[in-house]
Amino acid sequence: MSDQTMEANLITQIGKPINILLAEDNEADVKITLRAFDKARLKNNIFVVRDGEEALDFIYHRGKYSDATRYPKLDLVLLDIKMPKVDGLEVLKKLKSDPVFKMLPVVMLTSSKNEQDIVTSYMDGASSYIPKPVSFQEFIEVVNGFNFYWQIISKLPDGF
Repeated sequence: MSDQTMEANLITQIGKPINILLAEDNEADVKITLRAFDKARLKNNIFVVRDGEEALDFIYHRGKYSDATRYPKLDLVLLDIKMPKVDGLEVLKKLKSDPVFKMLPVVMLTSSKNEQDIVTSYMDGASSYIPKPVSFQEFIEVVNGFNFYWQIISKLPDGF
């Protein structure tokens, strides 16, 4: 059994599946992210939205996302910066200024390596800033590390 397989088995045994919102407008990036999570063989519930406005609708259970049984509370948000309608930095500011969602972990997962975007993300309350890797293999390694951190090492608050 490979180290990655053992790690994936450990995570699914110890950590319960978490509800993740992926806010990403680039279809290729959505596919590679979902493939990487699938390849890691971890049982997370991943919901995908295509812009910042839709992310806020999902989080606040508005419009087509009003059914909380179909669209559960989130444990974690993966947020791209450059998105239509409302950009990721604005979504982050909105969530971190709201007492209800202030503790919701938000990870900026973006192709931007701009130092100002990094600084602004952390200043506005991002839990982490992960530049998107170029190759699929690198992305799988990032996802494995990400899952290990968020499901094994880090303790998420219950039902906030």
